[in-house]
Amino acid sequence: MKRRNLSQQTADTLYEMVADGVLAPGEQLPNENELATKLHISRTTLREAIHILAAQGILVIHRGRGTFVSSQIHAGDHCDFEQLTPAGSRLQDLLEARLLFEPGMAAMACRRASDQEIAHILSLGAAVEQAALSGQSRLEADRAFHQAIIAASRNVFLSRLLPAINCAATESARMQRAEDMLTEYTLQDHALLMKFLKVRDADGARQAMDLHLRRTMLCLNLHEEGDPWDHS
Repeated sequence: MKRRNLSQQTADTLYEMVADGVLAPGEQLPNENELATKLHISRTTLREAIHILAAQGILVIHRGRGTFVSSQIHAGDHCDFEQLTPAGSRLQDLLEARLLFEPGMAAMACRRASDQEIAHILSLGAAVEQAALSGQSRLEADRAFHQAIIAASRNVFLSRLLPAINCAATESARMQRAEDMLTEYTLQDHALLMKFLKVRDADGARQAMDLHLRRTMLCLNLHEEGDPWDHS
């Protein structure tokens, strides 16, 4: 908990540097050693803070090149950063948004997807399982699986909106090290979802996706008593 709080404080500090123009849109951040020393923190804490801001779209991480301030950030664009930095509440927001849309999109995919698209979704589901069972990170494979379902729904607007939400949710989950605690449930839920997709059972796919996202939120303790999706 102490490190997580320090990571959030560091994210606040970095954001203030962006808001104050110390770090300009498109500018590359100093190297990890230099920045960690300047902020009197460990490199691990710095990385966690960077991932918080990357999940918000404030920073962009380019592998092999470094971390940059998003070019979409403009000086003078102020927001209440206290509402953005807590990783738990932010991930909750993202998962709530997914819960509102993805069950319906899974149902639409059953009705609209071609046989090739269904086969592709099933192969991506198998890739998630293979990654998990081999001890590798499954987050990217999981994101690809969900995005293939979204694309197969043939809803152009949501196909543009949901991948951005899923990308941010993936980074938040990675930052919170939530992957391990969810793996067992994810494989069970995906198996059920793929079963319904394979036979094009739209109602079953809707319920399976709904169950998957609710269970994810429950496992991460990201629900509140009285929420519409709180069935406890």
